[in-house]
Amino acid sequence: MSIQTSTTSTSDFPPFSLSRLLQTVFAPKGGERVAILIDLDDPRRIRDFGFLSDSSLTVQKHAHDVFYKGLREGVSDELGLKGGDIFAYEVTGGSNLDLPDRAVDSEGRELSLEKDVYPNYDLILCISTYSATAPLTAFAKKYGFRGATLHGLNDIIINSGLAVNYEEVSRDAEKLRAGMSGADAVEIDFKVRDDLHTLRLELGGQEAQKSHGLCRGGPDVANLPAGEVYFVPTGAEGAFPMKYKDGTLGLMKVAKGRIQEALLISGDPAMIEEHNRKLKSDPVTGELGELGFGTQVLPVSGEDIQDEKVLGTLHVATGRSDHLGGHLTPDLFSEASHATHDDILYSPAKTPEIAVPQARMYRNGATEILIENFEPAAYLRGLLEN
Repeated sequence: MSIQTSTTSTSDFPPFSLSRLLQTVFAPKGGERVAILIDLDDPRRIRDFGFLSDSSLTVQKHAHDVFYKGLREGVSDELGLKGGDIFAYEVTGGSNLDLPDRAVDSEGRELSLEKDVYPNYDLILCISTYSATAPLTAFAKKYGFRGATLHGLNDIIINSGLAVNYEEVSRDAEKLRAGMSGADAVEIDFKVRDDLHTLRLELGGQEAQKSHGLCRGGPDVANLPAGEVYFVPTGAEGAFPMKYKDGTLGLMKVAKGRIQEALLISGDPAMIEEHNRKLKSDPVTGELGELGFGTQVLPVSGEDIQDEKVLGTLHVATGRSDHLGGHLTPDLFSEASHATHDDILYSPAKTPEIAVPQARMYRNGATEILIENFEPAAYLRGLLEN
C-alpha cells in the first residue's frame, strides 16, 4: 500500500463499476431481490421520477442514474439479481434518526417500509441526504436483509471511494484493527490558536471494530465508502474543540463520558447557547459514543462519509451508539429528534483551524503514537506494511 495521503486524486482509481461494487461487497446469490431507498422532502415526488427536474437533489439523482438505471440496464442480470425497485421516504432531518415507515414507489403508490419493503428484499441500498446506518442496521437484524448506506453521494465518492477494491480495504482495515485492539485508552491533543487541549477516551481493553465494506454473511449493513477502525468509549475526560456548521468554534468540556458544557472560542455565541440548552435539557446528546480512525488513502470529497475514512484523520461522535454495539438507543433521549449519531471529523480540509499534533494509544503498559499532524505515525504505517 502506497501511503500518500495528501496527493491522491480520482485519476488514481479504476473506473467505477456498479457490478464490481455489488459483487465485492455482497457476493450476491442468484435470485436475491434488491431495492433502493432515497429520501425526499415530499416522497410523492418519486412518481414518474419527477424529482429529477430538481437540480438540487444531486444525491437522489446519482441514486437514479448510477444505481437504479445501472441495475435495470444489465447489472441485475449480470449478478442474477431480481427487483431493482426504488422507493422514497420523507427526509428525517438528522443523522441516523429513525426512518419513517411511509414510502412511495415510482408509480406513486404509498407503501409501508416495514410491511412492503424490508421483509421482501434481500439487499437494500439506502442513498440519502442523511445517514441511515443506525436505523437500517436495526431493521436488517429484525427482517434479515443485508444492505448498504451511501449518504451524501457525489462524483468524487463514486469515482474513488466506491471504485476501490474492497477486498484490499478489508485487509488493511483488519491490519489496523488488530493493531489497535485491546487499547486501554486513546489521548488526542488539539491545538486551536495557541491553546492546547487534550481529550482522553477510555476504551477498557475492548476489541476494536472495523467498517470494511464487506457484507456477505448474516443480516448487516455496510456504510459505504468504508475504511475505518472504531471503538465505543467506556468513558471520557478533558476537552476538545468542535467546529459548528456555520464555522463557529466551541470548546467542549468533557467529564464522565459526556460533554458537560460548550464554551465559545470564536464565532456566533448563539450557536454555543443553543448547544448548551440542548445539553441541559437532554444530557445524553453529549455522550461520546464513538472514536474512529480512517484507514484508506482517498481524495477529499467534501462529504464526511468519505473524508472520515481517509488515513490520518480521526473523528469522535456524540449520541446514538446502538448500531456500533453501544448502549445508547433512541428511547433514552428526551426527544425523538435528538436521537442522532453525529460524527465530528478532524482533518486538514474540514477543520484547518484545529491542529491535531498527536493522537496516542495506551495498551498493555506501552504508549503508541497513532497520528501526528493528520499523518499516520510510524506505528500505523508499520501495521499496513506488514
